[in-house]
Amino acid sequence: MIENNIGKRNVLWIMADQLRFDYLSCYGHPSLHTPNLDALAAKGVRFDRAYVQSPFCGPSRASYYTGRYCRSHGATWNGFPLRVGEPTLGDHMREIGVRCALVGKTHMMPDLEGMNRLGIDPDSEVGQRHAECGFEPYERDDGLHPYGFDEARPSYDDYLRRNGFDSANPWEEWANSGIDKYGNVRSGWFLKYSDLAARVPAKHSETAYITGRAIDFMQAAESSRPNQPWLMHLSYIKPHWPYIVSPPYHEMYGPEDVLPAVRSNAERQTDHPLFRAYQNSRICQAFASEEARQKVIPAYMGLVKQLDDQLGRLLAWMEDQGLMDNTMIVFSSDHGDYLGDHWMGEKDLFHEPSLRTPLIIYDPRSAADITRGQNSDELVEAIDLLPTFQSFFGGPAKPQLFEGLALDPLLHDTADGWRDVAFAEYDIATRPARLELGTPLDKSGMVTAIDKRWKYTWFRDFRPVLFDLENDPRELIDLGADPAYEKVRQHFDAAILEWATRPHGRTTMTHEQLNRMAGKEPTGILIGLWDEDDYERVFGRSYDRRPGLPRRAEV
Repeated sequence: MIENNIGKRNVLWIMADQLRFDYLSCYGHPSLHTPNLDALAAKGVRFDRAYVQSPFCGPSRASYYTGRYCRSHGATWNGFPLRVGEPTLGDHMREIGVRCALVGKTHMMPDLEGMNRLGIDPDSEVGQRHAECGFEPYERDDGLHPYGFDEARPSYDDYLRRNGFDSANPWEEWANSGIDKYGNVRSGWFLKYSDLAARVPAKHSETAYITGRAIDFMQAAESSRPNQPWLMHLSYIKPHWPYIVSPPYHEMYGPEDVLPAVRSNAERQTDHPLFRAYQNSRICQAFASEEARQKVIPAYMGLVKQLDDQLGRLLAWMEDQGLMDNTMIVFSSDHGDYLGDHWMGEKDLFHEPSLRTPLIIYDPRSAADITRGQNSDELVEAIDLLPTFQSFFGGPAKPQLFEGLALDPLLHDTADGWRDVAFAEYDIATRPARLELGTPLDKSGMVTAIDKRWKYTWFRDFRPVLFDLENDPRELIDLGADPAYEKVRQHFDAAILEWATRPHGRTTMTHEQLNRMAGKEPTGILIGLWDEDDYERVFGRSYDRRPGLPRRAEV
C-alpha cells in the first residue's frame, strides 16, 4: 500500500467519449450491466440532468477545461484551438500547487498563430503547456490513428509492437480491424463489420492500455511526490466510433439487446430545414437503417461493458492503495450518441441522447456522507466541474472566469436554490448541412435552453424547436411552430437574451477589484467639479494639489 499524506487531496476525473446517459445500468439500461459504475454511484451522487455545453467533442471539452461557455472561449468546433492565454484547468490547478496530468484524449489544438504573434516557442515549456491545454501530458492519445492521418503516432502503437502486434499501423491493423468468417481482415471503419471481434486481445485493447497508464501515473505520483496533490484527467477514447471491440465483449450482446429506436414518422416529415438536412446526411441515413443499428449497438454496448470492467480494475487498485479515502472521483462523458434515435447518427443536435450525459461524483469528504447513494435531478452543466475541483482543493473562487457553479451544495445537501435553466450551444459553420441550406457563417449558431420541463432551441436562421419534456420525454413532438406555445417560446427567448448579455469578457479583473474601483476616480483625477469649494463639499476636505507637501499660502 502507498503511504499517503492524510491531509492531501486528489481528483480522478474520468471521461468516456461519446457515452450517452442511458447506457449504464444505474441510469436504467435493462440489459447492459455496469456494476462498477453502479457501485461508484452508490458511494456518491448520480446526477440525472447533466448537460454538456456543446454536443460535439472539441467545443464540449473546451468548456469542461475552461469552465466557460462556448460563446466565451470561442473554440466552437473540432480543430478550433483555444486562443492562447485562455486559462484552463491545468493553469488553475498549477496556481494552487496541484499537479494536473492527462492520460488519454483532449481533442485540443494549439493556437500556433497566437503563440507566434506573442513570440512563444511552441517547443518551450510555456509553449507545450499551451499546446496541451494546460495539462501535463503523461500519456496523450486522441484515439483515431488511420493511415494518412496527419498526427504523431501514439505510444500505444509501440506498446502493441512490443507485445507482438506488429504493423506499419498497429492501431489500424489490430485495434481497429477484425477477421471475417472467410479469413479476410476487415476494417472497423465500416459499420457492416461492427459485429466482428477486434484482432487485439482485450488485455491489450486501448481501454485496458489507458487504464494501465492511469495506474502508472498514480503510483508514480504518490511515490515521487507524496505531498503534492494531483488531478488526473483519465480520458478514454471509447465507446466512440469506430464501433469494434475485442473478444469476449464482441459477442456479449446481440440484436435482442438492441432497444427500439426512439423516432417517429412525424419526425421524418419535419418541416424544420436543419433537422431535415441532418436526417438526409450520409451518417444519419446509415443509422436510420435497422440493419446498421443491429450491428453497431451490440458493439457499442460491449465497449461500455469493457470500460466498466476496466474501471473495476482501477477502483480496486485504488482501494487497495488507500487512495479512495482522499480522492474525489468523477465519471463523465463529453457528449452522447444518437444510435439511430430521431433518425440521427453521431451527435450534433439538441436531443437528449446527444446533449445529456452521465455524471457520477464520489466525494470522500465526510460532509458528503449525507448524499451518498442519492440521485439529483438538478440542472447540472459540464462547466460546473472546474469550479468544483477548485473548491475541493481549497482554491479561490473565480467568478470573473468560471461561468459554472461549484457542486458542493448538491454534494453536501446544502443547496438553497439552484439554476433554473441550463444552456448549450452549437455552431454548424463547418457542417455539410450549412452548405446544403446556404446558411451564412454569421447565422450558423444555435442555443439550447433547458429547464425542469421544457427544452427550447433557438436558431439564428431557422424557426425554434420546443419540446415538453414532462409530457413528451422522448422528444417526438416539436412544438416550435405551434401557436399555442408562443408564451413559452417568448419566455425562453428572454432567458437566452439574459444569458447572452451576461458579462463574459471581463476576465482580467476580479470582482473584488471591481468593487474597490466602483465609484472612484484615479488619484488626482477630478471630473465634474466646479471649484475648490465644490471639492470640499464632495470629499469633506480642502483641495490640495500636491498631498503631503506644504500648501502655498492663500493670496
